[in-house]
Amino acid sequence: MRTLFLLLVFFNFAQAQQKYFSEAALNEVFLSEDETEIRFSEILQQYKGKTVLIDVWASWCKDCIEGMPMVQQLQKDHPEVVFLFLSLDKEIDSWKNGIEKYGVVGENYFIPAGWKGAFCSSIDLDWIPRYMVINTEGEISLYKAIKANDENLLIKLKN
Repeated sequence: MRTLFLLLVFFNFAQAQQKYFSEAALNEVFLSEDETEIRFSEILQQYKGKTVLIDVWASWCKDCIEGMPMVQQLQKDHPEVVFLFLSLDKEIDSWKNGIEKYGVVGENYFIPAGWKGAFCSSIDLDWIPRYMVINTEGEISLYKAIKANDENLLIKLKN
């Protein structure tokens, strides 16, 4: 019984939600749709004081594509929220084609470093899509959801 308790405590600490992005993640360089380099911190700074939903996705990801209609419904239901789409496509052309093909409307950025970069490593990325919510104070209020209809995600968007 004691071993089970210790495992549960360890698991909870291992899965603890981060409130802020690491310095390395904030300094990672992404590409805008016009292929301008921009640090993640600069992207977040643009939306200071607003609720931001981050959607880490890729055009080759079946689960990401299946979730897009739900994300689009969230956009309709929460027009005050900024939707920040971060792509893990392997090529820029695939990313841009995916934006058009799947109607990805919002703020779109490409992660050149991919899964092994500082951003993805710092958020313990193990699956996409990955949804995160940044509150109006700039804190990560939802660290991880893999479904756009996740109950915690919906609650955080209302707060």
